[in-house]
Amino acid sequence: MRLRAGVDLGDFVTQPARARAIGEPEWLWPRDPPVRYRAAIPTSWLELKIREGKNRQVRRMTAAVGFPTLRLVRVGFGPLDLRALGLAPGESREVEPGALGLPAARAPATHVSKPRQANDAKRRSRYKS
Repeated sequence: MRLRAGVDLGDFVTQPARARAIGEPEWLWPRDPPVRYRAAIPTSWLELKIREGKNRQVRRMTAAVGFPTLRLVRVGFGPLDLRALGLAPGESREVEPGALGLPAARAPATHVSKPRQANDAKRRSRYKS
């Protein structure tokens, strides 16, 4: 497959992608309105894993190799499998940073440098009555 080697899209060449043909996923919800059916053009399902995510990149990549995208479903983001979250279409929820392989979020630092403390004290003393 040409997708595995990277695709020249004119303005840039994509990084190689992992691509494989798959059957229609059983877990996939029906699309409303449905994708148009054409008897002369077979429907193919493709699993594509990319390392970059430029604007409309997947649609442009598949069109460049002769398989225009009719339906695009994101099922993962980094190490996170979105199907495991059990969300319905249009739903969202917060995810802990650890689920993405990121360090836990820390509170912002409250340290103020000594020169800044001195300047703040001078400013405050001007307005004391």
